Amino acid sequence: MSSVEVINSLSAMSAWSEAARKRGERIAFVPTMGALHAGHLSLLSAAREHGDRLVLSIFVNPTQFGPNEDLARYPRDLDGDLAKAGGVGTDIAFVPEAKDMYPPEAQTFVEVRQVSRGLCGERRPGHFVGVATVVCKLFGIVRPHAALFGEKDFQQLAVIRRMVADLSLPVEVVGRPTLREQDGLAMSSRNAYLSTADRQRALAIFQGLSAARERFLAGTRASASLAETALAKMQGQMDSIDYVEIRDADSLAPVKIVDRAAVILAAAHVGATRLIDNLRLG
Repeated sequence: MSSVEVINSLSAMSAWSEAARKRGERIAFVPTMGALHAGHLSLLSAAREHGDRLVLSIFVNPTQFGPNEDLARYPRDLDGDLAKAGGVGTDIAFVPEAKDMYPPEAQTFVEVRQVSRGLCGERRPGHFVGVATVVCKLFGIVRPHAALFGEKDFQQLAVIRRMVADLSLPVEVVGRPTLREQDGLAMSSRNAYLSTADRQRALAIFQGLSAARERFLAGTRASASLAETALAKMQGQMDSIDYVEIRDADSLAPVKIVDRAAVILAAAHVGATRLIDNLRLG
């Protein structure tokens, strides 16, 4: 297990990255909000293929939480995170303070308009402005050559890819498949909130998406029919369902007939916990 160097200062992080670049080293970057699980560790391990030096950020970003969301109780375990990160060879853990990332005089935020609409963007107003802003800031501070994100947050990944393209940011954005528990539940830091009974009920999300994909593979192409199949598995197990929708895998535009690469996405509440998941179609 290697020791991870912790950097808190924005200027110190920038200086470290500048020195690494001058040495001709490629920087691979995995942004997180901490509470690391096996999904995060798989991103860190994969990042080694994209750079000589590996940087992890741990920052619970306040601007992507709504007023009634779980910012205060979001799981935090810095010592545990650093131990896990060291186990996969992470070089740097960038752990900034909110007051430094968002000083009182800050006025600039990043909005990715079209891709942020609908899905979680509709249910969590302002969420993707917070995501795009913090990722843009992190890219400017860490200056990575490549940054890795999990596909579980599919709309988030689409927002980041669009932002990078639109702002001509010199970062390769790499999406990695969702990592799952043995029973299919998508790994998430918020799974820690689930009671034993709620965790069992949460499996209905993956089961619903899987049933829809099976119908797709059997020849069904109507999005409404596929979504109804997923909903039938989820209803009765979820306390509420925000959405089950099928979107174009690249643009996230709604799709009525699945005649191209698409993705079925769902968000639902199990107890007080909001969970998201998705599966590709085609």
